[in-house]
Amino acid sequence: MHPLLSRSLRSSITLGRVASLPPRSSKRWRSNPAVAVVTAGTQTPYPDRLLTASPISPFYFETGYALYAKRASRPFPPPFFSPPSGSYSDPLSTHHRSRDRRPYVNGELIRGITNGDDAVLVSDNFIGANDGVGAWATRPNGHAGLWSRLILHFWALEREKHLSPTGPASSRSEPDPIEYLQQAYEETVKATATPTSWQGTTTTCAALLLHDSSKSIPKPLVYVTNLGDSRVMILRPKSEETIFKTTEQWHWFDCPRQLGTNSPDRPDTNAVLDKVEIEEGDVVLAMTDGVTDNLWDHEITKSVFDSLNNKPEDSKATLTHDLPDFVGGGIMLYVANQLMKAARIIAEDPFAESPFMERAVEEGLALEGGKLDDISVVAAMCKKRES
Repeated sequence: MHPLLSRSLRSSITLGRVASLPPRSSKRWRSNPAVAVVTAGTQTPYPDRLLTASPISPFYFETGYALYAKRASRPFPPPFFSPPSGSYSDPLSTHHRSRDRRPYVNGELIRGITNGDDAVLVSDNFIGANDGVGAWATRPNGHAGLWSRLILHFWALEREKHLSPTGPASSRSEPDPIEYLQQAYEETVKATATPTSWQGTTTTCAALLLHDSSKSIPKPLVYVTNLGDSRVMILRPKSEETIFKTTEQWHWFDCPRQLGTNSPDRPDTNAVLDKVEIEEGDVVLAMTDGVTDNLWDHEITKSVFDSLNNKPEDSKATLTHDLPDFVGGGIMLYVANQLMKAARIIAEDPFAESPFMERAVEEGLALEGGKLDDISVVAAMCKKRES
């Protein structure tokens, strides 16, 4: 039997849970309380060489993300991050060393950004949100945040390799995101095996924006991949309707399907792929369960539509709930921020009603209030590139 870890009830015996690219901002804002950390931005870091790559689709995502971590992310261990040595044999001056403190694996900048035990990746045609199972922090060599980030990183690398204009899939009409995820999973297993074995598990979901080239006029097409209980939702603002959402996958209550140590789940057997035709102006959300355990679907959609209909008229920052509402970062940053804040309010309220509380009561558990968890939101609007 494979011992899985549950996430919130945290049982001690179970572990559950490009032509030119559009302008990109690297602005980020972070609160600095003793425990919780809030971060936001428009796209996560990518190597400079990708900023001048030819586009793979006439459509792109205008993006924004907002993150709330219930506690600061753990630093990545060597060899993913190697801090300066404290040996007495080292020279006193370290000016000759690189000041780049970003983590790398196999010589590649690790894509995405970590949020507590979650991780997100945000680019102009690929967004993802992974939820690492925090209970691994109680185990020797447990590091769920590393697993959630590496899965997204290697997934992005596979996408870059296969969907580049000169890649092996350049002559094929059908990409295979599940196969890319399978390769990412296998690469993560290798990367966390030596020189030290790092254990963890993570749910994963992502949306890849391409187009239907079989039609005379290209139409945007989103490939949605999901394993576990993170969620992708696609909303149509002009009619204020939900046109798609992923279905949660569970082993049992609070123990979703997950990739990693001791888990029987694998992308090639358990991941689900959906192809969704969308329109310009549709909004794609990638979220971890820090959102969906605290907000019902109608509250999520209301937050998004209200943000789009009542967006600020200027870029003046209004500092509320530790994060500027709007600092010239674009409407999707505002949408993601407002949704994150709505989920955080419930998560921090011990008397609130929440979907997680409702599910717990159905299982016969006496729980009340929101679920305090890492909250990760990526919001992306489909746009067409200018000719």
